[in-house]
Amino acid sequence: LTRARAARSAHDERGAGASTGGHDDARWFVALRTRYERLLGWALVHRRRVVAIAVILLAAALGVVPFLGTEFMPQLDEGYLLVETRRDPSVSLGQGVAVSHDVEQTLRRFPQVANVVTNLGRPHEATETMALNQADVYVTFKPGMDGTVEDLIPRLDSALSDIPGLEFDFSAPMRMRLDEVVSGVKTELGIKLYGDSLPILQEKAEAIKEVVERVPGAEEPFVGASAGTLQLELDIDRVALARYGLTVDDVRDAMEMGIGGMEATEVINGRRRVPVVIRLSSEYRSTPEAIGQTLLRTPAGGTITLSQVARVQSVEAPEVINHEGGQRYIVVQTNVRGRDLGGFVADVRRAIAEKVQLPEGYFLTYGGQFENQSRAMRRLGIIVPAVLLIIAGLLYASFGTVRQVALVMLNVPFALIGGIAALWVRGIHLNLSASVGFIAVFGVAVLNGLVLVSYINQLREEGLSLKDAVREGSLTRLRPVLMTALVASFGFVPMAISTSAGAEVQRPLATVVIGGLMSATLLTLLVLPTVYAWIEERAQARALLRADEHSMPSALARADV
Repeated sequence: LTRARAARSAHDERGAGASTGGHDDARWFVALRTRYERLLGWALVHRRRVVAIAVILLAAALGVVPFLGTEFMPQLDEGYLLVETRRDPSVSLGQGVAVSHDVEQTLRRFPQVANVVTNLGRPHEATETMALNQADVYVTFKPGMDGTVEDLIPRLDSALSDIPGLEFDFSAPMRMRLDEVVSGVKTELGIKLYGDSLPILQEKAEAIKEVVERVPGAEEPFVGASAGTLQLELDIDRVALARYGLTVDDVRDAMEMGIGGMEATEVINGRRRVPVVIRLSSEYRSTPEAIGQTLLRTPAGGTITLSQVARVQSVEAPEVINHEGGQRYIVVQTNVRGRDLGGFVADVRRAIAEKVQLPEGYFLTYGGQFENQSRAMRRLGIIVPAVLLIIAGLLYASFGTVRQVALVMLNVPFALIGGIAALWVRGIHLNLSASVGFIAVFGVAVLNGLVLVSYINQLREEGLSLKDAVREGSLTRLRPVLMTALVASFGFVPMAISTSAGAEVQRPLATVVIGGLMSATLLTLLVLPTVYAWIEERAQARALLRADEHSMPSALARADV
């Protein structure tokens, strides 16, 4: 009784200080606490209404998620533009240079463009597997240009489309390199078709490309490895070859020496040794007819022409044959413009399933940035629940009751409300950066809930009633809760409004943290005390009922005696 009276006296003193605002509190904080006290009193009286409003807000926030759109990471504005151009595989080096010159002149007509550099074909170190029909065009822009690079891309697209025989897509140097290193696909989405027959792969890839072109948001889809390369084919007549006493190796050696060249000797010049390679002159190896006149020596000492034992012809063949996991595949690649990557891929999957029938043994996989996004979301699906379980375990070690652990963890969905709403208002897609922001918000929200519930429990242990402890604890902990939330929120404001390099990655994270802390703090101060009083009253009622049930048999026994 003495301890209860002391606690009651301390409570009365704290209550008097809270009502007057204290000598050290600023007037604005006193007014804020007074309004909060009134609002908290209303919430404790209208419990069902407060909980219903919180549940409705959470349901509305979760209902907005499908409309946010998803992506792996925001597109960085690197200040540069990379235009990947492709021509027909049979185009010669001179023709490729001429087309690249047209591309450069077209791009330089835009006043925003400062410089254009073209990398045609494969570099000397062979760090890239580019053919002569491929070129990377690096575009730099003038400082302080009007608008953004993304706003300029549609105009560049329209101008480059006037160049005949040119296929292209837009990327950025760093983004393209990362995509290529991580998934082997240079675009945001790569649809890999696996199978055995090259003609069937080519046919189905073209069909998939046509389907992708009709999906809104597709940016210049193309087939990664297409037919069109001319090569020389020798169809050997083995009967005629045997008639002259020759073998296939004899024909191969003659072609290797005449067309490719063969080292015959070497010239020694001091310490230098220079190999001497012999081959046919260009006029004797430039056409199938000329190659057909190549002389072969028979074992009998006579000579015949190649056309007498083989049919020499030019045929169209694949530019490259890709293999992965022991299977042939071909890639349909595309970037996405004007919409989120996740929604675009979902529409592409649906359209391909409806309109493209694959033969038995042929199947599709989806790569590029979408593959990175799927991998990251799978990992987050494991990491986030594991982290929440660890937090719940630590909370149980502090409280010792499951109901109070669940009460503090209630702040996690409260944080979702503001984070999702902030993304939706700003038109930002749900990506990996935003997901990391949600994890940060969960930690701060749980911390605020822990501070509030721990202090209410402390007041109850000092002898205060449940109602007084909830009211006193909420008013006393108003300042720490607001300080924790406001410090974190204000710290992220510069990131949320930044427009400098790298701001595309910072904005989703900062937006989620600011919006999530706003909703989590508001609901922590109102819903958490309300639910705490509600569940603890029920717990007390159940404890009294159990006590009555245990005391009844003892009373009956004493009555019998």
